[in-house]
Amino acid sequence: MDAVFKALADPTRRLLLDRLRERNGQTLGELCAHLGMARQSATQHLDVLQRANLVTVVRRGRERLHHLNPVPIHQVQERWISAFDQPRLSAISAITQQAEEQAMATSTSTSGVPDYVYVTYIRASAEQVWRALTDADLTARYWGHANVSDWQTGSTWEHRRTDGSEEVDVAGRVLESVPPTRLVITFQESAADGDEDPVGEPSVVTFAVEPHEGIVRLTVTHERLADQASHDGVSHGWPAVLANLKSLLETGEVLPAEPWQMTPVRGARAHADA
Repeated sequence: MDAVFKALADPTRRLLLDRLRERNGQTLGELCAHLGMARQSATQHLDVLQRANLVTVVRRGRERLHHLNPVPIHQVQERWISAFDQPRLSAISAITQQAEEQAMATSTSTSGVPDYVYVTYIRASAEQVWRALTDADLTARYWGHANVSDWQTGSTWEHRRTDGSEEVDVAGRVLESVPPTRLVITFQESAADGDEDPVGEPSVVTFAVEPHEGIVRLTVTHERLADQASHDGVSHGWPAVLANLKSLLETGEVLPAEPWQMTPVRGARAHADA
């Protein structure tokens, strides 16, 4: 928390966060142009924000795209504010969380930046995280579906139900597989009953696994989403799935209830869209 409070104490760094809240996924040059600031000064402020986990960087070719990570601010709110007035502020917390999730997905596929970026930290090794992402039995435990493939570049993969039917709800192809640090797949919903063709064009999901001194930073990037409904779906779905994965790896047990079954707060979404 010390690093978060230190980062937020500076008005320039708060302004950088505001600019990323307005438009996520900006390069250093774009941020400097909006602030009228030298690149060296902006880099120093962004380094402080990165160390506090308030900003995360996603590489796209030669570009480094900066994304707002609202999780530490949410943790400050939960620890230092909500405990003093839980009933009234729990509603504000829900609004804040949904607004933050929407902010993570403000980029569009036509802008050439990721549509959705989510970062979480897990107390595990890179090999354990990779196995959790690719092992059919483990995905069945924390995702409710078994992800089945040999996970070789060019292979197909399937998101199969675990209710005995083995129906495939999502399928795709492995675009890149570099164990245990990088997995890129296409992601396409299966055709509805009676339809011959899948639903829409495939989106692309990238899992980046970065180990550091006994923990892993897992970054999930979901690109080429078709429409706002797809944005809403992944902004609700990925945090729930990854929270269950994190719980399984750190405690040996998944969460006591399936987190994706929780209905998003409609009022919060309306607030985020306003």
